[in-house]
Amino acid sequence: MPKLLLEIPKDIVDALRLPPGEVEGEFRKELALALYQRGALSSGKACALVGMTRWELEHLLRKAVHPASLYGKGLGRGPSLCPKLSVIHPH
Repeated sequence: MPKLLLEIPKDIVDALRLPPGEVEGEFRKELALALYQRGALSSGKACALVGMTRWELEHLLRKAVHPASLYGKGLGRGPSLCPKLSVIHPH
């Protein structure tokens, strides 16, 4: 399979609350976590996508499941503003 190039519209990238140098890494992390949690990607391939060890991925997974990380610090958002957002807890 050839390399996959995902284009993100400029207005979406501009709306991100991330420093420009962190955008690609954060997209890779989120994609790897989501695909791993769905069972669509093995932990080894998720690690390769993000460029981290299995232990670092496990730490990232534990952090991602924590509700405080779901809405960010000081954003004042909660489940009522994101009713379709759910967290998958790995077993």
